[in-house]
Amino acid sequence: MTYIKATSVLPEELVKEIQKYIQGETIYIPKPGKTYKQWGTVSGERRRIDERNNSLKEAFKSGISMSQLAKEYYLSIETVKKIVYTK
Repeated sequence: MTYIKATSVLPEELVKEIQKYIQGETIYIPKPGKTYKQWGTVSGERRRIDERNNSLKEAFKSGISMSQLAKEYYLSIETVKKIVYTK
């Protein structure tokens, strides 16, 4: 997260109005909902996890045990169960 000085991007009147409520503190202004991206879409991590889960499901279908998959993928058996039994 980057910090931007309010006086450099906001009109002076708006800065004065905000100062009525908060002075000298950090304030977070979220993006509008339409511009929000889901976790991992920018970094590609979501795609990597989806690929891992798909290969884990295929390995289970081919007969590899859950305990073996847990060791191979460094996951708990409960996590492997969740991945294998979800659609």
